[in-house]
Amino acid sequence: MPYDAFVLLSFGGPEHPDDVMPFLRNVTRGRGVPEERLLEVAEHYYHFGGVSPINQQCRDLLAAVRADFGAHGISLPAYWGNRNWAPMLADTVAQMRDDGVESALGFATSAYGGYSSCRQYWEDIAAAVEHVGPGAPKITKLRQFWDHPGFVGPHVSAVRTALTEIDPARHATTRLVFTAHSIPTTMAENAGPTGGRYTAQLNETAALVHAAAAPELSWDLVWQSRSGPPQVPWLEPDINDHLRVLAEKDVTDVIVSPIGFVSDHLEVLWDLDNEALETARDLGLGYVRAGTPVTDPAFVAMIRELVLERTANAPQQRLGTLPVWDICQTDCCPAPTRGGPR
Repeated sequence: MPYDAFVLLSFGGPEHPDDVMPFLRNVTRGRGVPEERLLEVAEHYYHFGGVSPINQQCRDLLAAVRADFGAHGISLPAYWGNRNWAPMLADTVAQMRDDGVESALGFATSAYGGYSSCRQYWEDIAAAVEHVGPGAPKITKLRQFWDHPGFVGPHVSAVRTALTEIDPARHATTRLVFTAHSIPTTMAENAGPTGGRYTAQLNETAALVHAAAAPELSWDLVWQSRSGPPQVPWLEPDINDHLRVLAEKDVTDVIVSPIGFVSDHLEVLWDLDNEALETARDLGLGYVRAGTPVTDPAFVAMIRELVLERTANAPQQRLGTLPVWDICQTDCCPAPTRGGPR
């Protein structure tokens, strides 16, 4: 299929204090989340002036992608649409239609399989196309990229940089802790051919980053940003609980690498740079948080390479062994029981 555009697909975030509550209501619409819970989460955004960094990070990434495309002779115009805040994907699709776009490739800012990280973007695309109606372009999402060198490499570099901040005399008692967004266990373990791929892919990424960045350290994969009612089981352990366990095992320092994310958006800044950092300080643990790819040249080049897989039959660039595919099956990654906001 020929493609005549590229569209960046992301979560979206508020850019003014007045945006915070409307944004959170968009995120939680239909979930029955109490108002007091929304107000609690809103405080995380107000802590940063009511502005989530994710939209500016998307602008920066889009600019880098456009420059990279231009430098390598890829003539696809690049658009951007969000799930929960302006620019909303439906508005972007309408603009694409008005610009004469017929078929586009979509890149979601999530490397992994799972409902909110993958399938929900397919649903977002379908809803936006239906909303726009006749003339709306067809949009096909690019594949997951958890083991692509352009995603793994920047995390490797970030961990290596973080390790330089720790006294070499304490490396023997330093732990490498990888984090990702927790999800309900029923969603993580759903039956069928795709069951368990979220955790499997994350474990593969963690193993790849560890082997290349700091093979001398022990490592763990833990979870952050849990939401939803307490009676619903989610993936554990939480990063804060795990830090308490490590402190009892004579660990002196931790490097926290958020491999579940492509940028330092609000969940990384709040959950890791505030809550987890405070927990570590209370425990007397040295704490260094590794960075995320954001606009690392290798990550930007990866996006181009994913596009060329579809448009020029370029070979897949992969470091892992788990299966990957371009089109998700209709029964892939069912939606979870709805809980609280992210």
